[in-house]
Amino acid sequence: MALSLVKAWAMARRRLEGADIDGPVIDARLLLEAAAGASRTEIVTDPHRPLTDDQEATLESFLARREAREPVSHILGRRGFWKIMLKVTPDVLTPRPDTESILDVVLGEFAEDEAFEMLDLGVGSGAILLAVLAERPSARGLGVDVSPAALEVARENAAVLGLAGRASLEHGVWAEGLPDAHYDLVVSNPPYIASAEIETLAPEVRDHEPRLALDGGADGLDAYRLLAPEILRVLKPGGRFAVEIGASQKAPVESLFRAAGAQGVRTTQDLAARDRVVAGFKKPLGK
Repeated sequence: MALSLVKAWAMARRRLEGADIDGPVIDARLLLEAAAGASRTEIVTDPHRPLTDDQEATLESFLARREAREPVSHILGRRGFWKIMLKVTPDVLTPRPDTESILDVVLGEFAEDEAFEMLDLGVGSGAILLAVLAERPSARGLGVDVSPAALEVARENAAVLGLAGRASLEHGVWAEGLPDAHYDLVVSNPPYIASAEIETLAPEVRDHEPRLALDGGADGLDAYRLLAPEILRVLKPGGRFAVEIGASQKAPVESLFRAAGAQGVRTTQDLAARDRVVAGFKKPLGK
């Protein structure tokens, strides 16, 4: 007898619980939706709809991969971030809700119809850059990444979202070669995990996320030492910046940006009340 949507969801949840997967209910639903071509609403309103043999086989494949600790974003090839949907591959860091805290900080600095130039250093999938551009239709931006594979993912995401005309994507090492005092906003989610801690991470991260996007050096601060002076260099006077940090990095990262000349340096917490974004601005002219 074919599995119904509701029975398939319950079965998937039990299997993921048995594999000690965090968030088994949500993961089971997401995998079922993709395998069965069903929406969340359809699972609730038409719970007894049977799965086809092909849909059951697809769900079985998805569950086996998740039980092996492959991230749901890699299994499905996509991940929602802010208000957009992004293609995700093993070449890019999976966008996380924690990183949406950068959007909470920067969108309040620019009016909806304001024209401005932004820079995303370590653009990855394009998550931050594209989410900002989607919210601010008069803005333009440049995303830079050292990984050509990541840039290909970001370009595809920009095209699918209809943002390719306002989002440039270039290969580079942080802000090297970029002009002085050119950007109104600079954002970055750099690698900030200490090298020795990488092997202690969950298998979904340790074994499936690009090491380049995780490893922040011996103390996790290598990228910030390079970024702080470079961000201040490329910002226009009065320009804003926001960078994601690890939960214990508030003091050293704030110190690095103050030493580089940043003004109004402050740290904002994420929804879990963890320090998450260090932000500030470049001193305006004449002040």
